[in-house]
Amino acid sequence: MSHSTVPRSSAEAGTPAKTPVASADATGTREKPGPGRSDLRLRFRRDRVLILMTLPAVLLLLVFNYLPILGNVVAFQDYDPYLSDNGVVSILHSPFVGLENFQRIFEDAGFWSAVRNTLVLFLLQLVLFFPVPILLALLVNSVVRPRVRAFAQAVLYLPHFFSWVLVIAVFQQMFGGAGMLAQLLRQHGYDGFDVMTDPNTFPFLVTAQSVWKDAGWGVVVFLAALASVPPDLYEAAAMDGAGRGRRMWHVTLPALRPVIALLLVLRVGDALTVGFEQILLQRDAVGPDAGEILDTFVWWHGVRNQDFGYAAAAGLVKGVVSIGLVLAANKVAHLMGEQGVYKK
Repeated sequence: MSHSTVPRSSAEAGTPAKTPVASADATGTREKPGPGRSDLRLRFRRDRVLILMTLPAVLLLLVFNYLPILGNVVAFQDYDPYLSDNGVVSILHSPFVGLENFQRIFEDAGFWSAVRNTLVLFLLQLVLFFPVPILLALLVNSVVRPRVRAFAQAVLYLPHFFSWVLVIAVFQQMFGGAGMLAQLLRQHGYDGFDVMTDPNTFPFLVTAQSVWKDAGWGVVVFLAALASVPPDLYEAAAMDGAGRGRRMWHVTLPALRPVIALLLVLRVGDALTVGFEQILLQRDAVGPDAGEILDTFVWWHGVRNQDFGYAAAAGLVKGVVSIGLVLAANKVAHLMGEQGVYKK
């Protein structure tokens, strides 16, 4: 009895035939499923718990950050808050003055002095403060013993929790006219000094305070980025004969580059905000010529002088310029091959 050598079909063999899944429209034409409302519905169904968890934070952000943006209309008004007990009613009944407040700003020498002081502080902090967390993170990461590394990280991070009042009080006790260093110099026959009231050294004083208080936070961020570097890269570089310096240059710094680019973009976007509370506490000690920045300028004219429309116009100018700086810095990050704050 001869057997047939012809292979059986998949249906005859009992194995269901696999056919590509496709969707058919009303005309009978089959199309491949693509991204659309169905994908959005599936993602929403998958992440609905997370979305519900973030709703309170989103509502707080809308109420306290985005809804007050509507109040910028007072920059175009001669706003009088005493027209009514309701602030919205006061806005509706305040007369519009057009661009008069902005014209006053650009003709005010005090405004341009505040802009100059703000930019000087930003450039100093960008050059002297921004690299410090990176260098400290590399130094702490090179410590072999975990206990010593954890102790150094805790010591560096501790000042971040201090208030600016405490930070300035510590610097006053160290570098003030009656501080420890000035008294020590007088005891040895030298003239004392008072850094806290010297307008010439005020930008460097503010930068030193920022370094001491906030460098630890940057160290934590960069150490977290370094923890994600695979050890195999260091081992491969060491096997190729690379020393510690070359491993740092060719392995560590490239791993930190995305984080550095992101923080740099955020820092540039925050260029016109160099520490309101820190400067306000020391403004009277050095005078407004050296200690006035844009934030204190807005506070002084808006809160102290009750010129709300003028202060709102100054704040609006600052906000628009800050947005432009963020977009420009993010574009530079894209040109460097980094993601920045958002993707292309």
